[in-house]
Amino acid sequence: MKTTRRQFIAKTSAAFAGVQFLPSRAWAQSPNGKLNLVHIGVGGMGGSDRGALRSHPKVHVAGLCDVDSGRLEGAKKQSPDAQTFDDYRELFEKLGDKIDAAVVSTPDHTHAPASMLALNLGKHVYCQKPLTHDVYEARQVRLVAAEKGVATQMGIQIHSSNEYRTATHLIQSGVIGKVHTVHAWSNKNWGYDGGPFEGEDPVPAGLNWDMWLGTAEKRPFKNGVYHPGGWRKLIDFGTGTLGDMGVHIFDTPFRALALVAPTKVKTTCRKPTGVGHPSKNIVEYEFPGTKYTTDKMIWKWYDGGYAPPKDVKLGETRLPGQASLFIGEKGQMLLPHIGNPQFYDAEGKYQKVKLPALDRVNHYHQWADAALGKGEASANFNFAGRLTESLLLGCVANRFPDKELRWDEARLKVTNLPAANKILRRTYRKGFEVENL
Repeated sequence: MKTTRRQFIAKTSAAFAGVQFLPSRAWAQSPNGKLNLVHIGVGGMGGSDRGALRSHPKVHVAGLCDVDSGRLEGAKKQSPDAQTFDDYRELFEKLGDKIDAAVVSTPDHTHAPASMLALNLGKHVYCQKPLTHDVYEARQVRLVAAEKGVATQMGIQIHSSNEYRTATHLIQSGVIGKVHTVHAWSNKNWGYDGGPFEGEDPVPAGLNWDMWLGTAEKRPFKNGVYHPGGWRKLIDFGTGTLGDMGVHIFDTPFRALALVAPTKVKTTCRKPTGVGHPSKNIVEYEFPGTKYTTDKMIWKWYDGGYAPPKDVKLGETRLPGQASLFIGEKGQMLLPHIGNPQFYDAEGKYQKVKLPALDRVNHYHQWADAALGKGEASANFNFAGRLTESLLLGCVANRFPDKELRWDEARLKVTNLPAANKILRRTYRKGFEVENL
């Protein structure tokens, strides 16, 4: 009997909820003893990803894929024996039995379909942040990665930084007591408050515009709107400041406090336009308590013109443009992006705390080693999927400003506002459908 998608979700949710997975050791090692991988998206952050992974002595680049032939040509010079493609579907069709792993460094809306194609083939996956564009995708990518038992990592490099690991260690050691509130913010503005784009410009030579659009609906190309930048601001392609910087800045609170899923989400922002993410947001989440928090925990996010938050004071300390502030029963911890944690008492007076000495971790090499059977990656999709799912609920909430969304994590459902459930999952454009999404 064929298993329905609903049955698949129910079975895998029950089997894998709350479990940390080690990568499987059952795959066939490459004959050359190296990790043969492909890069999907080679420009921008994709270039950084390629450089970091090429530095691993056991990594071999077997394939490169990008919709921009100019970027692809530049990457080919650095990996001359790699096969090149402008369509990730063709890449997996041609190289699926010759590779071990895939690195996905595309705009947000292509993260899930490209990653899922790799997962369906049993490949290890490194995917840039946020893990997916939609809430439903985050759930499915997490569950399928667990089912396949492969090594995974989300590209939140500072997750492995000494500063953020130190903060996690100190929070979990109880230095400020149980945490009841976290304020987190970024003064970046990946928002667009205007209306639809009018007119059409010629598609640049060497750009496969249809593949760039991918799962999204077709539309004309416009200079300066989509490629190579600007897409983060648009709801069909990016996830705004919350998805871009929020995933970095909320990473440590999520890990340090052992959070799983919120029960309520509410956003303060302008009315939805159907085109872009708001240029400034305040998003308030309520989480159930954990061993490191009080009975419930409030997390407030501020971005754009709302950041830094005006209602947060630490004596004479000037708040950084991007940071998080943990407020506990015994004190407060300020964690700049990126910097060492700073400690204050309840009144905001600075307190000196000795920081532990930690070994350095290479976020990229940690994943490559896990794929080769050594250790595990700390930002694997079991963690990253839950983090992304929680954050993206804020993106859903900003389509319903000033309305509280009540979240049922087990049923993947907003229980009090049916219209919000329609935004949890998109319908992919014909030809770009992927099994398990």
